[in-house]
Amino acid sequence: MWSVGWFAAAGWAGVFALVAGPAPHRVWGACAAVGYLCAAGAALRPRGCGRPSVGLALAGAVAVPLLVLLVCGGAQSEVGVIERSGVLTLRQAHPYLTAPRTVAEVTPYLPGMAVFGLPGAVLGDGARPQRLLGDARLWCAAAFLGCVWAALREARRGRAHGGPAPGGAGWRSGGSAGPPAKGAAGRARGGWAGRPAGGTGRRGAVGTFVASPVVALPLCVSGVDLPLTGLLFLALVYAARRRPVAAGLALAAACSLKWTAWPAVAVAVALLAHRGGAGAAVRAGAVAVGGTVAVVLPSAVLAPGPLVAQVFAFPTGRGPWETPAASPLPGRLLADLGPGGWYAAVALLATGGLAVAVSLLVRPPSGLVPAADRLAAGLCAAFLLAPAGRFGYLALPVALAVLARLAADRGTAGPTHGTGVPAPPRPRTVPSPACRTP
Repeated sequence: MWSVGWFAAAGWAGVFALVAGPAPHRVWGACAAVGYLCAAGAALRPRGCGRPSVGLALAGAVAVPLLVLLVCGGAQSEVGVIERSGVLTLRQAHPYLTAPRTVAEVTPYLPGMAVFGLPGAVLGDGARPQRLLGDARLWCAAAFLGCVWAALREARRGRAHGGPAPGGAGWRSGGSAGPPAKGAAGRARGGWAGRPAGGTGRRGAVGTFVASPVVALPLCVSGVDLPLTGLLFLALVYAARRRPVAAGLALAAACSLKWTAWPAVAVAVALLAHRGGAGAAVRAGAVAVGGTVAVVLPSAVLAPGPLVAQVFAFPTGRGPWETPAASPLPGRLLADLGPGGWYAAVALLATGGLAVAVSLLVRPPSGLVPAADRLAAGLCAAFLLAPAGRFGYLALPVALAVLARLAADRGTAGPTHGTGVPAPPRPRTVPSPACRTP
């Protein structure tokens, strides 16, 4: 199975190397295709367990292309936008040019995104090591990986202390997830205490996901959506663990980067209301809204016109500049029909948002995985029906759904919601002989 997955990833990367328009995508595709093929070859060996192939995939799809692009200066335009935002924030306390002349001078992000451009602004255009360290992609990747690490650590801590499992559904019925399995039984089950069947653990699963095209490509060429993904994942984990203030702070950080994160507030609040009660939900919502306002308000006061035109009008195709987000998605195809088509796309978008909101009221998510799936479904609908969008935007909901399953409890799922009866134990599996430690 490992080899099949890596061969598929190699084919995907090869397509980018051959037909992608932007040069950074072609560079990534060429490097990643070689890395994935090496990983597939390692997985085909008689003792080819997961870890060596994951290491080769990470080297070929992340380390090598990122280094090449950093040294050669290749990147998507978003990287330059973020770095310029950091410089402008230091100079004028907001990241927006008052009169952009071209699309490249537009900043379609909320003020929080400028944080990832501050290292480059502080280091300046000095020696090459300084310029490399100031590249916004490095800081976006660091934020994403840090959030993923913190979220998985929080999920593991909940299980180690017998608290509510993030992926469980039954805290109200009096049950709780027990401590992680230990010893031989824990190793057989394959959880945090041991190694699951297949020769790779949870850490290896995260490495596999980071090496996959869903994460590796944006990490190398842009990185702009990775901090948003990591913060949303962290917020949902905190909400599932009934930590409203921490969830609210993570949501505030995400919502100050891009307004596409705002629907996550409703999902996290619904999850907290189900698992922790109305008080916890209100506290999380208040912290999220208050934190977002605190970050955005200074720019809204100093540059209200540029903020509205560049952050809200431009991404929806209503600004004076033509947005490059022109993938042939349903909303974009409707908007291209004229003003009537644009309003039809917006109406469909609003209908999709209303449907998700009603689902949160009628059947609130009971755990991390249902909450991530609900948020992912809403974001998919938004990206598909928006008047302007890209296929690459869909990587965000895919990443949320996968990360939630990596963090969800596999060995002690807690009781079934509303029954007070513990969930049936997972069947024990024996690791493959080829992958056992001698």
